[in-house]
Amino acid sequence: MLCVRGRIMKKNLVLTGFMGAGKSTVGKALAAKLGLRFVDTDEEIERRAGMKIAEIFQKHGEPHFRELERRVVEEVSKLEGCVIVTGGGVVLNKENISNLRKNGVIVYLHAEPEVIYQRLRGDTSRPLLRVDNPLRRIKELMEQRAPYYANHDYMVDTSKLSVEEVVEGVAKLYARACGNNSRKTI
Repeated sequence: MLCVRGRIMKKNLVLTGFMGAGKSTVGKALAAKLGLRFVDTDEEIERRAGMKIAEIFQKHGEPHFRELERRVVEEVSKLEGCVIVTGGGVVLNKENISNLRKNGVIVYLHAEPEVIYQRLRGDTSRPLLRVDNPLRRIKELMEQRAPYYANHDYMVDTSKLSVEEVVEGVAKLYARACGNNSRKTI
């Protein structure tokens, strides 16, 4: 917990990672387990825009989407005691991570490209994967984003873990982070 001008603030638990790493599923379970509010930045963008992310990409392009994302992240980072699930590309903007870190513990959920491909196979809602070879695109994007994903407090590889195992591990890391912010991996 943080103390700001005599007021106790509960840190946010921020989940970053590539699409399909398990952020939404794990985030909802964590929010329930920890008694925290659940906030999904992609859902908030869709709510405000009145359209799905795929439509935003199609009608306005990725730069417009990233600006909407930046605004939403700026606002939700000011909340307290939330599990904040971010879109896979939120890490591309240093300002986003800076804002989220002010009152948040950042946990990067990683999964191997082949695992992500299996999890997302047949999901047509992912505009960045609407290509001839989605697995190759996943690998390219993960490689490009690797330095950005490295900007975390903790990392959990979800490739071979159940949702329950990830939730338990992240909950322990969050508890530890509220007293000690050393970088760990599970």
